[in-house]
Amino acid sequence: MSNKYFPLLMVAALAGSVVNAQSDIDDFKVSSTTQQGKQFPKVNSQGAVRVSIAAPQANLVQLDIGGKKYDLKKDTAGIWTGESAPQDVGFHYYQLNVDGASVPDPGSFYYYGASRWGSGIEIPAADSAFFALKNVPHGDLRKSYYFSKSSNRMRPVYIYTPPGYEKETAKKYPVLYLQHGMGENETGWGGQGYAGLIMDNLIAEGKANPFIIVMENSSVNLGGMRRPAAPAQGQTPPAQGAPANARTPGGGMNFAAEFEKVLFNDLIPYIEANYRVIASPENRAMAGLSMGGMQTRSLVMANPEKFAYVGMFSSGTFVPSEISDINAFKKNGKLVFMSFGGKEAGAARIPAAAEAWNKIGIKGVSYVSPETGHEWHSWRRSLYEFAPLLFKK
Repeated sequence: MSNKYFPLLMVAALAGSVVNAQSDIDDFKVSSTTQQGKQFPKVNSQGAVRVSIAAPQANLVQLDIGGKKYDLKKDTAGIWTGESAPQDVGFHYYQLNVDGASVPDPGSFYYYGASRWGSGIEIPAADSAFFALKNVPHGDLRKSYYFSKSSNRMRPVYIYTPPGYEKETAKKYPVLYLQHGMGENETGWGGQGYAGLIMDNLIAEGKANPFIIVMENSSVNLGGMRRPAAPAQGQTPPAQGAPANARTPGGGMNFAAEFEKVLFNDLIPYIEANYRVIASPENRAMAGLSMGGMQTRSLVMANPEKFAYVGMFSSGTFVPSEISDINAFKKNGKLVFMSFGGKEAGAARIPAAAEAWNKIGIKGVSYVSPETGHEWHSWRRSLYEFAPLLFKK
């Protein structure tokens, strides 16, 4: 390409950060993430998002979604309305900017992501039935508290118990420790991820064995950093959306060290003392998305005897040579599952990594979510594929 075009391309790229969008199809409908009784936000069949807010005194209002800001237009009543370009299917965090101040959209439900409580929007997908609320037996998603000596405080934890847990009081269950991404917390998998509904539907269809899911906040001492993009093998990137000089605390995989103390010293003992779980490594799994998957990899590398099933969603690759004591892992290890969204660069690497596990006698599975990126629909699909593989006799 001729250098004479480079300045023009740079101008176009910079201009793209603030845009005006107008969808070709005006079939907008209220989103599933819109508060009851509200008319906005809305989504159309192309995946464009339309928002509206009353701000009569404001001079500039924008919709901030997908890394771009879209100018809204003000009517004579002081109502600002506008829309984004089409977004990928799945869940997206977003916010409004009112005269430079970033605020949640008062019309949407609020979710914890990007290290804050804020707005989220669901772009409908054709395959959303697997996490839909259906007339099937349902488990419970409960919030509990326990004292952590490692962090010297009470900590919240969300726990999914499968259908029948309250009635079948003599039955014990395997357990999955399921971790969120950076900038998210223990509410993510139950809220944005629909983990409970995914499990209810899988169990009702006979596709997965019942098990307990434990969802804790693994962002121990990480401050306000946001979720990172998927790393290359052995690398930890700066936080997604963070300043260029942002670093993961301690460098490398050390960001798992503080959560390791909480997990093994406090959380697992609490769960095994207060819930009917089968307290053995072969009935214990760990998985996570993005940062949570990288933490999973790091913790299994350091504690290969603790978990039989490992899941990494948009979290790089994991191969046998990275475990210093592979025999300790092979004693209980049954599955290593790796996934990516099809639009993520790491998708091409995971089949070979999975095959490396198969060669040493541990089941390796790779999964690529069609046409999705580093976002929740990739991870919902990943859990849907991962869960049926767990705790098979």
